[in-house]
Amino acid sequence: MEPAQPADRVPADRTPPDGQPPADVPTGEPAATDPTPPPPAVPGKSERSPAVAGKSERSPKDMAISLLVLLVPIALLLAFYRGFLGGDQATTVDPAPAIEQARSANVFPVSQPQGLGADWKTVSARYQTVEGGANLRLGYLTPEGRGVQLLQSSVPADRLLPAELTSQSQPQGPTELAGRTWQLYTARGNQQALVLLEPTRTVIVVGDARDNELRRLASSLS
Repeated sequence: MEPAQPADRVPADRTPPDGQPPADVPTGEPAATDPTPPPPAVPGKSERSPAVAGKSERSPKDMAISLLVLLVPIALLLAFYRGFLGGDQATTVDPAPAIEQARSANVFPVSQPQGLGADWKTVSARYQTVEGGANLRLGYLTPEGRGVQLLQSSVPADRLLPAELTSQSQPQGPTELAGRTWQLYTARGNQQALVLLEPTRTVIVVGDARDNELRRLASSLS
């Protein structure tokens, strides 16, 4: 006879629901594990693509060739501009209309340069009335490539000279040119001026040209 079991003892049922094997019974399939840990991540590093790596490894020779390819068309355009379009040549004007306008106004006697030669280029010419009188301005490019302005004005000299030559400009002494007595003046920067004072007008020859070119223009006035 089997010994009697206590009435309050309930036999353990090891069968799980739906026919599954007991939880403590091995199923025959070991748990999947990876014994090799993943490599640690290195901050700040990333793989460069082959294209980026190749771009950063361009040799100085390749860079020089690329620069040459860009410079050749620019050089050709510059040569065309200078050789065929006259890019370095000053634009000349005809001073006759401005001179005729000044003479027609009959505000002051008008002188015109004579015999300067083709290497003197007239680059500007303008007659205008201003406060206190009128001005005739003729701009020239000298044979040495320097700028000179011939100004004839009826504005009083005590107002005209400070405005054109600066208030600090002072006479440096007289000089005789073509039978007239001019005064040599300092002017702005590296410029100098020749000034002719007459009762009805003041004539100024001013620019950064050499002294001989200033004298040449002043002597040519008729």
